[in-house]
Amino acid sequence: MTLQSVAMDGARFNETLYTWMTLGSLKMEVGFLVDGLTAMMMCVVTFVSLMVHIYTIGYMEEDAGYNRFFAYISLFTFAMLMLVMSNNMLQLFFGWEAVGLVSYLLIGFWFNKPSAIFANMKAFLVNRVGDFGFILGIALIAANAGTLNYGEVFAKGEELSRLTMPGTGWMLITVICICLFIGAMGKSAQFPLHVWLPDSMEGPTPISALIHAATMVTAGIFMVARMSPLFEFSDTALSFIMVIGAITALFMGFLGIIQNDIKRVIAYSTLSQLGYMTVALGASAYSVAVFHLMTHAFLKALLFLAAGSVIIGMHHNQDIRWMGGVRKYMPITWITFLLGSLALIGTPFFSGFYSKDSIIEVVGHSHLWGSSFAYFAVLAGVFVTAFYSFRLYFLVFHGTERYGNNPDAHDSHGHHAEHQEPHESPWVVYLPLILLAIPSVIIGYLTIQPMLFGDFFRDAIFVNLERHPGMKELTALFHGPVEMVIHGLKTAPFWLALSGVGLAYLLYMVKPAWPAVIQRALNPAYKLLENKYYLDWFNENVLARGARGLGMVLWKVGDQKLIDGAVVNGSWRLVGWISGLVRQLQSGYIYHYAFGMIIGVFVLMTYFVWLNR
Repeated sequence: MTLQSVAMDGARFNETLYTWMTLGSLKMEVGFLVDGLTAMMMCVVTFVSLMVHIYTIGYMEEDAGYNRFFAYISLFTFAMLMLVMSNNMLQLFFGWEAVGLVSYLLIGFWFNKPSAIFANMKAFLVNRVGDFGFILGIALIAANAGTLNYGEVFAKGEELSRLTMPGTGWMLITVICICLFIGAMGKSAQFPLHVWLPDSMEGPTPISALIHAATMVTAGIFMVARMSPLFEFSDTALSFIMVIGAITALFMGFLGIIQNDIKRVIAYSTLSQLGYMTVALGASAYSVAVFHLMTHAFLKALLFLAAGSVIIGMHHNQDIRWMGGVRKYMPITWITFLLGSLALIGTPFFSGFYSKDSIIEVVGHSHLWGSSFAYFAVLAGVFVTAFYSFRLYFLVFHGTERYGNNPDAHDSHGHHAEHQEPHESPWVVYLPLILLAIPSVIIGYLTIQPMLFGDFFRDAIFVNLERHPGMKELTALFHGPVEMVIHGLKTAPFWLALSGVGLAYLLYMVKPAWPAVIQRALNPAYKLLENKYYLDWFNENVLARGARGLGMVLWKVGDQKLIDGAVVNGSWRLVGWISGLVRQLQSGYIYHYAFGMIIGVFVLMTYFVWLNR
């Protein structure tokens, strides 16, 4: 074996370090697994985390919680690394819950803001819903496989696929996979458990980049890819995953069109791209999903950190309606943001092109139920992504300078700031942008061959090519990254992306009055998008209010009346009443007791005479 092949294939490590607990035949262990999938995730997590740490030095230098923020993001990185390096489901769950806990602390970092407290509680509660499904899936595996170790569970996959849920006709493997995916729906913000992610923008910008790019939201995608040997046994679960991903990819993209907060536009972009990854998982193209995870991590971290740079330069204004013409004041931020946007929409030769086009291609060859809708969704999503991405880009960096008209702009003394020009951020802020722009452009070109069509993910990702031939079809069509670009120039995704950019340029650069006219003409649709499909309203007014009502009934009836009133207070009242009766018999006079004895003897004699007659 040559040195080059060793470098490409890499070494594998899978060892249990010690046994924490043994319950019957079930062993709870601590161990580590490092293979191609883990190595890729470790590189992404550590590199993006390093960029965020460097960026934070400049971004948070004036914040009173500077040291606390570094403690949180370091713990966040540790938790994510524990998650991706685990070789068993117990340790996976530990990392899973740890990233959820730290995200709660980070989203609510500015704990004096009521909106931040509401957002971190919302994230925590929504993730608990997903985690309930996740732990049910793990419990079903432990109960039926008798182990939590990945290798041992995967070896029993075929045996599990022949079992049914007791008392039902449901296939056990389908129930397990759907329960596991419900956990991924929470962490990776899939419809309808996506509602927490846009509100996570209440945290500082560096943590927005870390949550949306390398940690937290990628955990669900990683977990499903890691569990591919189980998911391959259930077409029902894969179809469910594909449809959920398609809904998220398309309908969350629509919400990005009407946002005016620079960070929220990018947040809805994250939701849409997570939908793309989930669709790829449903098409059994696990390697394509994690490939898009990697390319998206770099470009999305770049976009968020560049947005933070714009916010600094614009004196903490986040409303894109009061920006414009920023390009000449912030040249480094401008060019890096442009590179990230081009990568996001799938511009040929950029990293996003290789991963996004691969997803669209592989979904087009899927024969599972729901694949037609998924193909339409990811194809239409290309146009939507290009439109909202360049709407954001044009409104921020080009056109008329509007920052002097911002009614909410104030200087450090609280006076209205009419003439504060934007300024480029310090080097500690723009250096991470430059370093992230490099992989955002070239990483797809360099890694598509080994990751999708080589052995990089061997022994980590398993696909039954007979039942799910999508990857086989994709391999047959691939003839190198350059040929893929040449072919891509002739396909619908390229022209849809170009059309989206062109429409954004027309509406926001050439005819800036048109968007308001279109908004009035399509007011019902605009209201639907503005209210985020009324899902927040439904959650707050139906689910939350219903839960509060149920809780009130359980408290008033169950707790106060039954438990406190009947059981606790009722028991001592009964004892007191009985004691009051018995106390009447305890007079202290001997003749009363003698009379009682005589009566007792008489009763006993009468009873025995009656019994023997």
